[in-house]
Amino acid sequence: MVMEAARRMERPGLLIVEAPMGEGKTKSALAAAEILAAKFGADGIFIGMPTQATSDPIFSQVRAWAAEVLPGLESQVALLHGKRRFNKEWRALLEAAGETPDDLYGAIEEDALYGFSPDADCCDQERHAPAEWFLGHKRGLLTPLVVGTVDQLLIAATRTKHVMLRMAGLVGKVVVLDEVHAADVYMSEFLKEGLRWLGQAGVPVVMLSATLPPGQKKELTDSYLAGAMSREEPPEFDLPDPVGYPSVTAAYVDDAPRVFVEHCSSWRADLTVRLEALDEHEGAGRDPHSAVAELLADRLRGGGCALVIRNTVDRAQDTYQALLSHFGPDEVALLHGRLHAADRADRTEEALERLGPSSHPRPRRILVATQLAEQSFDVDADFLVTDLAPIDLLLQRIGRLHRHNGVPRPSLVRDPCVVVTGFSERLDGAPWILPASRAIYGAYPLLRTAALVLEATARPWQAPGQVPALVAAVYEDHRVVPESWTTAEVDARSKWDEDRRKRTVNAQQYVLTGIGGHEKKTLDSLHYGGSSGSEEVTKAMVRDGEPSLEVILLRKDESGYHTMNGRFLSQDGGVRTDRLDDVLAGTVRLPAGFTPTAEKELKPLPVWRDDPWLRQSRALCLDARGRTVLDGIPIRYDPALGLVINRDSTR
Repeated sequence: MVMEAARRMERPGLLIVEAPMGEGKTKSALAAAEILAAKFGADGIFIGMPTQATSDPIFSQVRAWAAEVLPGLESQVALLHGKRRFNKEWRALLEAAGETPDDLYGAIEEDALYGFSPDADCCDQERHAPAEWFLGHKRGLLTPLVVGTVDQLLIAATRTKHVMLRMAGLVGKVVVLDEVHAADVYMSEFLKEGLRWLGQAGVPVVMLSATLPPGQKKELTDSYLAGAMSREEPPEFDLPDPVGYPSVTAAYVDDAPRVFVEHCSSWRADLTVRLEALDEHEGAGRDPHSAVAELLADRLRGGGCALVIRNTVDRAQDTYQALLSHFGPDEVALLHGRLHAADRADRTEEALERLGPSSHPRPRRILVATQLAEQSFDVDADFLVTDLAPIDLLLQRIGRLHRHNGVPRPSLVRDPCVVVTGFSERLDGAPWILPASRAIYGAYPLLRTAALVLEATARPWQAPGQVPALVAAVYEDHRVVPESWTTAEVDARSKWDEDRRKRTVNAQQYVLTGIGGHEKKTLDSLHYGGSSGSEEVTKAMVRDGEPSLEVILLRKDESGYHTMNGRFLSQDGGVRTDRLDDVLAGTVRLPAGFTPTAEKELKPLPVWRDDPWLRQSRALCLDARGRTVLDGIPIRYDPALGLVINRDSTR
């Protein structure tokens, strides 16, 4: 279906693929990219993923695809994100470049460093990674084949230094954007601006999502077509709703906007997913984490694999500890964003192995995770417990449940079942919802999702066939909440709309072209505002919320500095080449509340100043027990729990 839609497009345009989780959207996008590139003369591809973690597995897939297209083409695939140095495949490919890491290439004028001189040696050995010139600061998008975070496109839509270089790296490629529903209202301003410029430049764009709200789909299509027609306001056109799922929507301009929509049947049958609500209320006298442990002890008494998704790291850590007393460390694992790089990589690999599809019965296993397990995470759970989340994200989580056919499942978990917690139904009004969840997602989508969840306890969902209707029910103007919730819903909607308005206004100060500037014949609309900050500041610009910092954890005692895996460095913390991986493995992201203090107090060790890998890395030194104090707050790194914050002291 997707390949045929690509063939039908008469001009470069926008191709939106909506299909269930695990259906094969990425592979269909690569097939469409080949067709679109051949039709419209594109000579490369950029694949933008929502996170660094989701970029890494796609990098491997794209290299395999490139080798199938043309043997040797895989050497032209670049990985672009801030943690690529931790990717083992990427680092192995760079070995042919010598000992100088790509962080050293800092300026765009230093062509002589890369052999661009009359006496340059033209007989270098064949490389297995893009040439060093492409690895320079801001030049990565110029590589023919690129996999990275969607930030690469978002930053190309900001008023920042060298933005023309970033946009030049996108023009001439086919752009593929995965999980586009993950862009919040703030990020969407940059995404829409990027689509305008891509539309104006005639760049084919393929967007993928399993849970794209209809309103967001219309806004993205509007932006691309407005750019293609060099208009400030989008042209009038009819965007039909798909009548089936999976579906593909194609939009392009040929004198006027042209749009067509197709659908086909899924290659697998719908699952009947039963939903249950596990009441949780602050001050109710029952520990919510023990309640989850008791539930899992009952449902998994005959075996099976369960996934528990919590909305915050603190809740995940507390749930993990409660489960340990019931199941023991051999049956319970924990995965979240406050694990250092090595622990996170090891646990992710272990989770994918132990909860992946298997033709043999799997031992009982429980994974407690945060939103890391929400999307592009190929585990297959027999049973799911999740905190309440907006419907699109809740459905993404359900996409981890009974994900593969042919997996033997114990009798008690043979039928798909999801238990939703983090809220509690009230007889006289709207439900209580966990404050932390409201702070992350907003009360309005959570309230409407809760109504659908409670309704589904009597009438199961059909997944994935019902996914588009469920997403539309929450995000469109449908009546879904009971009459007794109306006042709470109206108040939540007002606050949600105001928050979205403020976030949109905040984004506009950085967007490349200001409102009213898209139809001007010159570049004068670009000559205002702008940012000349660091790369760290630029990346934070396109992501809403409080900025957070990464640090490298070290242990220090009377003998000197040690890595987190126990390897001794030196008295002053100097790092030998064979210890570099061990040092980098201790990288962890601090909670956002520590950012002001970390920026002031945490610096690279003095001996790191001349090290190209470490000279910009902040060190956080722990004592021999893994403890320290930052901003007056005790913190520690626990081998099982990860970075633990003293809750009594956090703000």
